[in-house]
Amino acid sequence: MPPIPPSAQRRGPSWIDKMKMGMLMGGTVGGIMGFIYGTVTIFQYGAGQAGVMRTLGKYMLGSGTMFGLFMGIGSIIRTDSPQMASAVWARSRYPPLVHPRRDQLSIKSR
Repeated sequence: MPPIPPSAQRRGPSWIDKMKMGMLMGGTVGGIMGFIYGTVTIFQYGAGQAGVMRTLGKYMLGSGTMFGLFMGIGSIIRTDSPQMASAVWARSRYPPLVHPRRDQLSIKSR
């Protein structure tokens, strides 16, 4: 059976897909952190004239937006590496190669 042509092989996600995934994960984590920080702030200082839900929503939206933006940019930077870098990383995962010391070699040969 002939090999599959390169055009028909499965490819990984594009950089846009990776950016969307990073923004989604960052937005989720940022929203949760905004919820926690906003809740603590409302308990300490009160909600003010805006009310509890509006104040909490501002904290959640602000944190989610900022963290999502940074995670989206970070995921693009992280995946923008040459192919050689991934090969070097793969080689670094091999078990270490341990050579005997030179003085032990001379003792065994005597």
